[in-house]
Amino acid sequence: MAIPLLEYAPRTQNSRVPGYEVGSDEQPRIYNAENIYSPSEWDELIEAAYRQIFFHAFKWDREPFLESQLRNRQITVRDFIRGLLLSKTFKNSFYDKNSNYRFVEQCIQRVLGRDPYSEREKIAWSIVVATKGIKGFVDELLNSDEYLENFGYDTVPYQRRRVLPGRDRGEIPFNIKSPRYDAYYRAILGFPQIIWQNEIRRYTPQDRKPRPGDPALYLNMARSINPQPAPIPRVSAQNISLDKVPYRGRQ
Repeated sequence: MAIPLLEYAPRTQNSRVPGYEVGSDEQPRIYNAENIYSPSEWDELIEAAYRQIFFHAFKWDREPFLESQLRNRQITVRDFIRGLLLSKTFKNSFYDKNSNYRFVEQCIQRVLGRDPYSEREKIAWSIVVATKGIKGFVDELLNSDEYLENFGYDTVPYQRRRVLPGRDRGEIPFNIKSPRYDAYYRAILGFPQIIWQNEIRRYTPQDRKPRPGDPALYLNMARSINPQPAPIPRVSAQNISLDKVPYRGRQ
């Protein structure tokens, strides 16, 4: 017998409050497959799906079979998102490198387009991961009323209500405030690499490097020299002897 989803009370967040928004460059672009016919439009939609789920997909991370099915309308955008969530790349990059709570947070941000309401919601979905596995967890997310009401079957998920008029700065993108690896695994992998960052900051282009004989090569040596000025003798006019003053006699 499967354990039912633990109840949690949603908080009043910007993603749940309807409001009037004026379109601008800061608003997310919505990709929908209902009115797409040209190959270039399919390319943009597929790239948007990869950015939302993987943030960036290399050639090795792509799923050509799923892309072909989507282009031929054999599957919906929702099925394509499901395939990306169950892919080896997503499992190796997110599930294997994080705890269940962290994995749930990453999936809610990418699939539902918002942050988790509370720790209780993370616990509730973590129980689903532990009892039904990744496949059951992904199916319940994609079958939830929240996903179907906001994205349906043909819209690529996106970060909802990112710009807040009541704040000086909008919500930070998920990929920045929630990196792929947890702090424990980032430490194992050697991130952040302080030496690498210092080398990048001190990088000088080849055409700007000083050549042999350039005075700039001796700048540090010149700065290391600490010359001491010669002391100025302090002589009082009362101590001057007239015998030592040059005098031209009469001839």
